[in-house]
Amino acid sequence: MSVSVEKYPVTKTTPVPETPYLAVDIDVLKRNLAAMAVTAAERGLALRPHVKTHKSPEIAALQLEAGAVGITVATVSEAEVFAEAGFGDVFIAYPLWVDSSRGARLRALAERCVLLVGVDSAEGAQMLARNTSGGGPFSVLVEIDSGHHRTGVVPDQAGELAAAALAAGLDVRGVFTFPGHSYGPGLAATAAADEARALDEAVACLLAAGIRPEVVSGGSTPTAALSYGGTATELRPGVYVFNDAQQFEMGTCELSEVALTAVGTVVSRAPGRVVLDAGSKTLGADRPAWATGFGLLADYPQARVSALSEHHATVAWAGLSPPELGTSLRVVPNHACAAVNLADELFVVRAGAVIERWKVAARGANN
Repeated sequence: MSVSVEKYPVTKTTPVPETPYLAVDIDVLKRNLAAMAVTAAERGLALRPHVKTHKSPEIAALQLEAGAVGITVATVSEAEVFAEAGFGDVFIAYPLWVDSSRGARLRALAERCVLLVGVDSAEGAQMLARNTSGGGPFSVLVEIDSGHHRTGVVPDQAGELAAAALAAGLDVRGVFTFPGHSYGPGLAATAAADEARALDEAVACLLAAGIRPEVVSGGSTPTAALSYGGTATELRPGVYVFNDAQQFEMGTCELSEVALTAVGTVVSRAPGRVVLDAGSKTLGADRPAWATGFGLLADYPQARVSALSEHHATVAWAGLSPPELGTSLRVVPNHACAAVNLADELFVVRAGAVIERWKVAARGANN
């Protein structure tokens, strides 16, 4: 596979970026990639990371170099961006409602890469087959609900749905799930156990229907380090490349394992607080009910982003001497995926110095 990535070299004459901007510590990033590759290998699982986190062909190429077998995407347009860059094995890990226009796009994609598509209803499978000329040169995975209660059928309906997809003319390669109910303090172990049981039940259901699954796909960043036994063949974490404040507060990572930060400047200060020029249009606005703030400070972990407006972040600085006006601070966003989708490019740093710029090529690729 020949992957084409578009880089923007930084020279000695390139000025330091004006804040706010997103910085990626390349050494931390590469350590994260290597660690997840080891985690998957130790469990005998193929690694197919979700690239919606970074939307960057440069980072996806590094993931393949670290041992990934292919990539996972969220949308057809994300798949198109990465296929255009030369990625040859792509899984769209969500059910689609495929009309004639989207069907034509999927057929074109399948001519450029090995393509997998998720289905979670007989009606969706029939629409997919009807509008891709009887199924086209791609395969599908049946989605099961392992406890997140978003999409997917209950595990004991997997065989029935797989049979319906086959009857519609689709090539069924297996099943997949997402243990999204792992996202919260203390929830990962239970979610991983739920996922393992659901995948095992779904596989048994397919076998009872006379369908032998080749791919049994699951995983999330919070559950990736937990034991994967049973029938799973593949792991699909996404956030691990960067990590974020959510992962830190859940105990999934240490601050030393956070590769993505938003760099902002102190533009106002008062006793007990400072205000940065990096608001919700830089950091994203995600804040789970259990989170202690809208983000945290990479170098001052006791400080928290207590309030966000569009272009400013208020940081509670209780018990500390607040930094001077003009000071640059690194903010760890709550949700790395949301922050990246707001940026045109990522500034790659090593030892604090910008060494390269990477375009967020799939930014806004939402359809």
